[in-house]
Amino acid sequence: MNCSTPSRRPTVLNRRTLVAGGAALAVSATAAGAARAQGAYPDKPVKVTVSYGPGGAIDVVARILAEHMTGTLGKPVLVDNKPGAGSTIAADLIARAAPDGYNLLVTGMAHSVIPELFPQVTFDPVKDFQPISHLGLMPFVLAIHPSVPATDFASFIAYLKANPGKVNCGSAGPGSSADLGQMLLAKMAGVEFVRVPYRSTPAAMADLVAGRVAFMMDSQNVLVPHVKSGALRGIAVSSLERSRLVPDLPTLDELGLKGFDAGSWQAMLAPARTPRPVVDRLVKSIEAAFADPAIQNRYFELGYQMPRKVGPEALAAFLAVEAAKWGPLAKATGTG
Repeated sequence: MNCSTPSRRPTVLNRRTLVAGGAALAVSATAAGAARAQGAYPDKPVKVTVSYGPGGAIDVVARILAEHMTGTLGKPVLVDNKPGAGSTIAADLIARAAPDGYNLLVTGMAHSVIPELFPQVTFDPVKDFQPISHLGLMPFVLAIHPSVPATDFASFIAYLKANPGKVNCGSAGPGSSADLGQMLLAKMAGVEFVRVPYRSTPAAMADLVAGRVAFMMDSQNVLVPHVKSGALRGIAVSSLERSRLVPDLPTLDELGLKGFDAGSWQAMLAPARTPRPVVDRLVKSIEAAFADPAIQNRYFELGYQMPRKVGPEALAAFLAVEAAKWGPLAKATGTG
């Protein structure tokens, strides 16, 4: 009896030691494998999911940068458009994706007001995403179809006030940056109109040119060519400074809507828990694109403004400011 008791204890302790040691080896092997995977990133194509349809400001920026990033990352960076439901279809897809850097989201202002517009979604627009970088900003142009009996902002507003709730306005969808800008226009100008949602800015623009909707306020890269051709009548721009693409158009701030400032911004996010080395690799690729004179010229030609700061911390701060700015308006106005 005195001999059996001590002989069992070493056996139990040895088993525990072996189990603990095996677990430690497994964790070590997993960590080493993850480190190797991060070090080799990317070793296959990277997919960028865009929350809106082809041709809009967000899609154009995604494609410009994806082409350049293909060269710096050494693997294809592919763009996949998943429009609909105020950008939540694309966001939900990426929120559930593996946090390995191979599924990224490029989206816009709607992402910052998802809780106010779509409280039923099952993902958190902050907690379920890792910010990568702010990608740019584009001012809006307010344009009307020539059949609208107005020649300037004052006569246009008078027309809306004479026809409350009867004039159709094309919209890229609830919560899109342009839709929120149009909400702000209605609030500050004291007018009512019908927002007609489309799956993308180009689709709405096509109906505007055809006269099926009366006006739009949306990205200048889409609307300015039609303003210059005479197919549409430009009324104003939405930024605090005049646009270099249409310098003759006054700002809404100049026209009496003091402080009016809206535009389409673009940002890249990844699923939450994406490893920091992968995030840093993506940020370096974006920084390289912004340093390329060819990309700078492309932004200039299209009227985009490059972000003042690049990287996850700057984007997180920017998203918080945008949520505070637009959230109350989105909540009060709804998704109608």
